[in-house]
Amino acid sequence: MKPMPTVAQNTWEFLRDPMITPTGFREYDARWKYPDAINLPGVTALGMGLGTQMIEAGIDPVISVGNDYRDYSLTIKNALMIGLMQAGIHVKDIGPALSPMAYFSQFHLDVPAVAMVTASHNPNGWTGVKMGFQRPLTHGPDEMNRLREIVLNGEQVAREGGKIERVDGVFEAYLDDLCGDFKMSRKLKVVCATGNGTAAAFGPKVLERIGVEVVHSHTELDYTFPHYNPNPEAMEMLHDMSASVTASGADFALGFDGDGDRCGVVDDEGEEIFADKVGVIMARDFAKLHPNAVFVADVKSTGIYASDPELKKYGATTDYWKTGHSHMKRRVNELGALAGFEKSGHYFLAEPIGRGYDCGMRVAVELCKLMDRNPDMSMSDLRRALPVTYSSPTMSPYCADTEKYKVLERIVAKLETLAENGASLGGQKITGIVTVNGARVMLENGGWGLVRASSNTPNLVVVCESPESDAELRSIFSDLDAVIRTEELVGDYDQTL
Repeated sequence: MKPMPTVAQNTWEFLRDPMITPTGFREYDARWKYPDAINLPGVTALGMGLGTQMIEAGIDPVISVGNDYRDYSLTIKNALMIGLMQAGIHVKDIGPALSPMAYFSQFHLDVPAVAMVTASHNPNGWTGVKMGFQRPLTHGPDEMNRLREIVLNGEQVAREGGKIERVDGVFEAYLDDLCGDFKMSRKLKVVCATGNGTAAAFGPKVLERIGVEVVHSHTELDYTFPHYNPNPEAMEMLHDMSASVTASGADFALGFDGDGDRCGVVDDEGEEIFADKVGVIMARDFAKLHPNAVFVADVKSTGIYASDPELKKYGATTDYWKTGHSHMKRRVNELGALAGFEKSGHYFLAEPIGRGYDCGMRVAVELCKLMDRNPDMSMSDLRRALPVTYSSPTMSPYCADTEKYKVLERIVAKLETLAENGASLGGQKITGIVTVNGARVMLENGGWGLVRASSNTPNLVVVCESPESDAELRSIFSDLDAVIRTEELVGDYDQTL
């Protein structure tokens, strides 16, 4: 079952022959435009390849499978499950789900593998699969490369014994796992923003379960996403959340992405708190409860984790690591860290707080518990208690999947040359460049600018931070962007300063 890279639509062949564009295999998951870059026979070939990989890995041939609330996701999931079944896999279909609910099902149903059909925060027209064989971890680059080889080379093996079983009750068990018997002792009014995505079916119920008064914001399921694409890293969503807080007088707002594994926060004053800063707030609280804790932050995140006196007071240490939910999960697991925080809004809360995978609903519950432990503090109080820095949102200029890594390599080389020559960004001398994931350019006063390749979209990713002023932040970005603009293959930003 060797797929073709292109098959013309509206032909007999398109219904019969598998088509998969190779660039859809990403660093740690798979994403394609449907049906432009993958067709249904291609999805079946993918499922059969994933099943073959399971057998090759020597794990029990049982997998949990879920799907998000896009109008085509059920069709994609059915095609995937057929392929898995053809490979001899026992498929446990948990129905419509959040990605973290699918990860939870591995524990709840005691199965080794998971596949979640979702394009996460990508716009409509995209589909994809998040998958893993070793709970709470998901596929990393090595596993994705092997899956790519199996599928594109037609190495799938048909086996007997495959079947599909529908499993009910997973959400109820997931809700119990998240909330237990915890109830708020403090009154909280919280905006629950879901952008009409999958989290609309789950987020309000989670918050109501722990005794929170919920203000609904776009919590009607609607796979056309009529208001905005649910992505709590996008300023469009954060501004809408801010308006809801102002209109309702809520204590804060929580916003969830399309598959519920990320969470964004707006405080009681309508201020958007970027997720890496929310992570510092949570880390401070966790450090008090768990002295000498180890945390992991991604390279897009604020430098406060390393410099914060409050975290140092409780013996906390932070490791900066590669961006990407699979990379971060693995690093948290490898270090035995208490938690990992990503600027995109992925949080990885490990034992005894969570199960180690990224779960926006778990973050929502833990933030409410944090507020319960600090009854005299508002979310804005907690924000103001942090050291002041000036941070950009995540900004993503277009760069084709086939070109972005080569373009990034050239940009990194140019930045390294600037550093060697004693150059500056934003008027601050470059003191070093961290190249664990793209290039994080470190500056003399503690500011920095990052450029990396997106792992899941045809984009570069740019983030900057200044400890001094908004003006310096803009200057850092301007100077970094000037280097990026030397590459003609880099296009427009999705958002900017």
